Amino acid sequence: MSIFSTGLSGLNAAQNALATTSNNISNVFTPGYNREVTILGQSSTGGGGVQVNDIQRQFNDYVASQLNAATSKSSALETYANQVGQIDSLLADREAGLAPLMQNFFSSLEDLASAPSDPAARQGVLGSADTLSAQFRSFDGYLQDMQEGINGQIADEVTQINNTTEQLAGLNREIALARARSGEAPNGLLNQRDRLVNELSERLDVRLNIQDGKTYNVSLPNGQPLVAGTQQFKLEAMDSPADPQRTVLGYRDSAGTLVALDEDTVTGGTLGGLMDFRAETLDKTQNQIGQMAVSLAVAFNQQHANGVDLDGEQGGAFFEIGQPRAYADGGNAGSAQVTEARFDVENIDRLKATDYSVRVTDATATPPTFEVTRQDSGRVLDSDDVTFDAANGELSFGGVTLTLDPATGLQDNDRFEVQPVRRAAGSLESAISDLDKIAAGNLVGLGGDTAAIADLQAEPGNALASGNAPWSLSVTDNGDGTFTLATEDATGTAGPSFANLQSGDEITLDGVTLTLGELEDGQTVSLKADATGSGDNRNALALQDLQDESIVGGLASLSGAYGAMVSDVGNRTNIVQVNLDAQQGLTDQLKAVQQSESGVNLDEEAANLIRYQQFYQANAKVIDTGKTVIDTILGLRN
Repeated sequence: MSIFSTGLSGLNAAQNALATTSNNISNVFTPGYNREVTILGQSSTGGGGVQVNDIQRQFNDYVASQLNAATSKSSALETYANQVGQIDSLLADREAGLAPLMQNFFSSLEDLASAPSDPAARQGVLGSADTLSAQFRSFDGYLQDMQEGINGQIADEVTQINNTTEQLAGLNREIALARARSGEAPNGLLNQRDRLVNELSERLDVRLNIQDGKTYNVSLPNGQPLVAGTQQFKLEAMDSPADPQRTVLGYRDSAGTLVALDEDTVTGGTLGGLMDFRAETLDKTQNQIGQMAVSLAVAFNQQHANGVDLDGEQGGAFFEIGQPRAYADGGNAGSAQVTEARFDVENIDRLKATDYSVRVTDATATPPTFEVTRQDSGRVLDSDDVTFDAANGELSFGGVTLTLDPATGLQDNDRFEVQPVRRAAGSLESAISDLDKIAAGNLVGLGGDTAAIADLQAEPGNALASGNAPWSLSVTDNGDGTFTLATEDATGTAGPSFANLQSGDEITLDGVTLTLGELEDGQTVSLKADATGSGDNRNALALQDLQDESIVGGLASLSGAYGAMVSDVGNRTNIVQVNLDAQQGLTDQLKAVQQSESGVNLDEEAANLIRYQQFYQANAKVIDTGKTVIDTILGLRN
């Protein structure tokens, strides 16, 4: 090879190296750009010289995969932290929270007990009840707005994901065509594709498979493809078949049928963070608020019915509360629908802050059998805790009763979604506006051996309605560990007799349910209407005592349940923030590793400019030297 050819090859190599360096410098702030390096080699034509073997981008597949996974986790935790922080701020607000309002409500009952006929004290009770119920509704409205907001965000994320996967499929096509035309990798397109994969990881966790070292195939963690070569598979935002108020992800199967994906299919990224927050915190908090509202309304109404108002009438409902919600799954084969859902007041202590999934296990059995699963823990209720009245089509469990109609329309594996308390707080309202209707006095009085009666509850509108009171109740020991309770009305006529009783049993007499206490032979108890006038405060005191009773799920008081909820949300907020800080640190480290290899260093590129400039000048000098030699040789002829 001549000195000119050698010099020209050097000039070409230097020119390419300078172009690569200038390209690096100009893209120093371009997101997703990977630094390029000119790879030089000895000329293969023989005789010396240099050639440009490749313009190689500095990209590490392993580091990129680790960074994408870390980015997905960081994005999920950041989204979760932003959402749960809003609930934490709401619940922990000492001025706007429920705790001070519940305290004010029970304090107003204390004032009522001090002056049961005072209009100001009665107005204080109604005013504090209105304020408390309004705050319950406000909390529920705020949480429901978050539910609807998440539905909208999920739909937006799905749109962005579909746009990204469409671009990925298009880039797979363009890259394949570019390779076919030039035989070389189009670095710009490769950078765009890797950038899209990283952006996709910010939205949800995906699996990347590089086919033949060239084509990117992207799938969900469960293996369902989103991008396969040049083909895109779209996700869709759809209403959940089990709960039409809830937006979930849909995926079309091979037959083109839109199928709802399980919520735990999607993990990581903004989308996974939203779904985790909704399932772990938002649903739970909304259910806890609803459970507290129902527990307050039911317990207060029951006790209020044991009192008498200033008109001498039995106390009516003090609070109004909505009913449970239940939905038949859209994929059920049977025709049975939930026509009514109501609270089982007698078993209200079984009411929990959770949703339930009901599945028909054997529709042909007599009666049909069901599997009821708590959605907060995944625990299946014991068969003893689930009863079905086939004659009326009533399924009872967890403090609720559902009416399935027609009961004969049930089919195996039919499913029903039950939300006993999810929206209950949104319908809590005061049912009384007339000051005189507050039942502060005692309706039913006990006399004699009162230790035989542990508790009593009067049914609204029916207490002592027959006019047979006062009743006289006599206890007889049967000698076998059981007792008989005989009754006698005001005229001395024998009334109902109850046999085989033990402490803790319940009997109902004239619309009053009595819970038996410590029974002994020969005890005599009197039961009578006991309205003693406007100065009676005994029921007001009993209403006030509800503040300290375990009326929430039979385990906690109202203030205790609220405190546990605030603490739970606060702990979860703290845990998520700690995990986010740790994960963000790992993500930053991986970004630093990626940038150390793929990022542009301006100092290094400036040094390369000088090197390649000198390289270019030196090769130009070689050519100039060759020209001088030729000129000298030609001058010899003269």
